[in-house]
Amino acid sequence: MLRSMYSGISGMKNFQTKLDVIGNNISNVNTYGFKKGRVVFKDLVSQSISGAGAPTANTGGTNPKQVGLGSQLAAIDTMHTTGSLQTTGRTLDLAISGDGFYVVMDGTTPLYTRAGNFYMDRSGSIVNADGLALQGLPPAADGNSINTASTTVNDIVVPTTAQSMSIGSDGVVTYVDTAGQLKYAGQVMIAKFANPEGMEKVGQNLFQQTTNSGIAYAGGNFNRLTTANVTGGLDTPGSSGTGTIVAGTLEMSNVDLSEEFTEMIVAQRGFQANTRIITTSDEILQELMSMKR
Repeated sequence: MLRSMYSGISGMKNFQTKLDVIGNNISNVNTYGFKKGRVVFKDLVSQSISGAGAPTANTGGTNPKQVGLGSQLAAIDTMHTTGSLQTTGRTLDLAISGDGFYVVMDGTTPLYTRAGNFYMDRSGSIVNADGLALQGLPPAADGNSINTASTTVNDIVVPTTAQSMSIGSDGVVTYVDTAGQLKYAGQVMIAKFANPEGMEKVGQNLFQQTTNSGIAYAGGNFNRLTTANVTGGLDTPGSSGTGTIVAGTLEMSNVDLSEEFTEMIVAQRGFQANTRIITTSDEILQELMSMKR
């Protein structure tokens, strides 16, 4: 059988995967904090017809002769570029201007997200849309400051009797109690990774760390996450290269529709070109079959 037929099959499979990724990007064009994917191809093994020859006293050198056997997936990248910020004016809508992730806790497992649409449950805990609590430094015992000496993070809880609340660019959550006094509820902490593209998407706008992303680290090497499953460092917003908190805004998806539609056309034409390879190969085989008549 012709090698070109199998090369065409490999190309079709790869462009199908590319279209799958493009479709997922487009479907999440309005998903808060979504990070688009990108498909990268590489060539498959090449069959050597003859090797390279070195120059001699009488003749020059010769180049190797190789026939490629198709293409394969090199990577499906997650692009962690920052999406545009949309102003909402809602106190619990938060965006990170810069690098880093919010930390939410699923039992004893920390998960990471860029989606900043948070809510308050009936006990006063700040949670995401799935009820996972936002993590931060706890307040001091008297509530008049942040306990910066703490080596662990906790749920951020605002008393349900609070008259008002606000969140600063440094992540400090304050509220006014029933006596009209300003109190501290905690400070939102940011996780930063050496290789954020190595993180794994787990759905619901959440990421989890992997062996290639490394653990979250902090400039001061504080051990802020001491759970049964992971240890790692967190930083206050705006320190050690982490982004700052912009309250009253949300980070939109970083999907560019014009780019996705262009890539869709490229993928469609690439798929069609590979089908033509198979069609042409089939016609050649048909000609060979017709020779015995």
